[in-house]
Amino acid sequence: MTDPTRRNRLDEAASPYLRQHADNPVNWQPWDEAAFAAAQERDVPIFLSIGYSACHWCHVMEEESFSDDDVAEALNEHFVPVKVDREERPDVDSLYMKVCQVVRGGGGWPLSAFLTPDRKPFFVGTYFPKEARRGQPGFTQLLDDVADSWQTERDDLEDRAEQWLGAAKGELEDLPDAADLGESSPLDDAADALARTADRDNGGFGRAPKFPQAGRVDAMLRAQESADDQYGTVAREALDAMASGGLYDHLGGGFHRYCTDADWTVPHFEKMLYDQATLARTYVDGYRVFGDERYADVVAETLAFVDRELGHPDGGFYATLDARSPPLDDPEGEREEGAFYVWTPAQVDEAVADYADEAPADADPADLAALFCARYGVDEAGNFEHGQTVLTVSATPEALAAEFDYTEDEVADLLAAAETRLRAARADRPRPARDDKVLAGWNGLMARAYAEAGLAFDDANERASDEGDSYSERAADAVDYVRSELWDGERLARRVIQGNVAGVGYAEDYAYLAAGALATYEATGDHAHLGFALDLVDALLDACYDDETGALYQTPASVQDVDVRSQAVDGGPTPSPVGVAAETLLALDAIDPDAGYADAAEAMLERYGERVQRSPAAHPTLVLAADTHAVGHREVTVAADSLPEDWRRTVGTAYLPDRLLSRRPRTDGELDEWLDSLEIDGAPPVWADRESVEGPTAYVCRRACSPPLSSAEEIEEWLAEFSR
Repeated sequence: MTDPTRRNRLDEAASPYLRQHADNPVNWQPWDEAAFAAAQERDVPIFLSIGYSACHWCHVMEEESFSDDDVAEALNEHFVPVKVDREERPDVDSLYMKVCQVVRGGGGWPLSAFLTPDRKPFFVGTYFPKEARRGQPGFTQLLDDVADSWQTERDDLEDRAEQWLGAAKGELEDLPDAADLGESSPLDDAADALARTADRDNGGFGRAPKFPQAGRVDAMLRAQESADDQYGTVAREALDAMASGGLYDHLGGGFHRYCTDADWTVPHFEKMLYDQATLARTYVDGYRVFGDERYADVVAETLAFVDRELGHPDGGFYATLDARSPPLDDPEGEREEGAFYVWTPAQVDEAVADYADEAPADADPADLAALFCARYGVDEAGNFEHGQTVLTVSATPEALAAEFDYTEDEVADLLAAAETRLRAARADRPRPARDDKVLAGWNGLMARAYAEAGLAFDDANERASDEGDSYSERAADAVDYVRSELWDGERLARRVIQGNVAGVGYAEDYAYLAAGALATYEATGDHAHLGFALDLVDALLDACYDDETGALYQTPASVQDVDVRSQAVDGGPTPSPVGVAAETLLALDAIDPDAGYADAAEAMLERYGERVQRSPAAHPTLVLAADTHAVGHREVTVAADSLPEDWRRTVGTAYLPDRLLSRRPRTDGELDEWLDSLEIDGAPPVWADRESVEGPTAYVCRRACSPPLSSAEEIEEWLAEFSR
């Protein structure tokens, strides 16, 4: 019988990342039992390569090494090569990335690991060039060395593998000591720690490379007591820097993954759905705190980008856009990082002249081009490769008005015309590839962002999505799509690609999607989304939670092909699943107080409280959940057929991080029907005895309640009464 692993099997994969390697001469295998059995049968190591479709250095290693016949011959002869999409299997990535971090002191993608036939790691690294350079070993020589060591030093390698796996197991599985939550919030301690790590010169946190870290900004926003106190200033510096620098796409909206420098100039150009979701929601809150219209514009432009470029026609959202695209002068040529996004002065001149019909203007095209270049720092020297420029905000409208002898209103109109022409020119460039995975958890994050934008902006028609739907409706579309495609009534699947559903739901999928469904209920009043949130947290607790220890695990216990069961504490660029789960459970406890949600949230926060106490700046999502536990929610219960617009504006545009906007029918008779559909016995306190009184009625509560309220002004007064 022919060994199926003696050929490249990735042509059977649905993942765009795996399919990118389906034509390699390497006999790539998916992460499955056939690959593991072949390694055991042949008694050779596994070479594991982990990456994702938008990863720049993954593409580089593929082109340099995995497309090379000599490299492929060595891999195929001496190893079983296995390729993993980290977005499909975060548990596999988590284990071997932890080994890399423990052994090497850092990690990244592509992750390259050599494993024993029983999947234990004995050598790890990230990107390797084909030939040695700049102190990095060459991949060709590395393959020869590892193959030779497997024959001559196997006992040592297997001993090392046991030690490394044990170290990773300890890091990922050992339970931290539980901590008493106490009565006080850890928020101020976290904000103090974050302020010490803030880059006060360039905005944001830490040094290069510079990641957005939306959770840290969220914590500073919640800790601020006035817009100009230290915490508020640090938050605003981060928001301004990210929106002005190269991290942000000034023509198309949306954020790149991170910047390679400290001053936010040159990004890695991939665009991840989770960054759009977390940052859009942070900028909604930035607008609520500071009232800065630029932040509202960032939200509108980012959500328009998501809808236009990452929106699934049936309602969900795709995962990523690649960092690379073909060069302008060779659509079939080798893809280059950032080619879609960067400009030279000559390209600006050409675009402004050639696309004049897109946006007429009374100014000379040369003047428009000069104005645009001055605004965004485009010059002959460039700030990127080959004299090209990543757009950054380099001059204020006031300075441009003075330089070009226009009024500020004229500058705004002329810049808008120039930008429209350049957008049209860019739309004709070869485009970055898109990863068409729809991931349950990332869609939950995106739905939550749209729902928050809906509460803040849905009456502002100019900020509606390109399709004309309100933001709240777009949130509902995403939740409905994921429910129809990935929820079987009891469990979530991880992803769907063109109808192909695969993977188990992870803790992050349940937690993020439950939070998104809850926010969508708040924004729309549709209790079907509330019911879905309740179902999701029930499934999360059943699949991933240990009620004896308070631990939340990344994977359900049914997953058997990874040797370590990681706890779902650290989120990396995404929020901590434990933190999101705890905050959502605390909110849903108000809806079903007999379900034990608050007990589970408290147990999680106690289990991981020691991490918050030891390093609060590293765990902002957990800090925010612990803060919610300490201070409680400001409940706004509305009994009405629909939310009056001025009420939505009062609640939705105010910064209320402890808000729980609860919608219920006007009468108890209608409420009973809701309760039956939600399978809740008896009206919870948040709804009980809160019928409408001669029209739409609101109640504002925090451990005590207002009288029935009938106006936006009264709601605002009582929200202030129950402030922190």
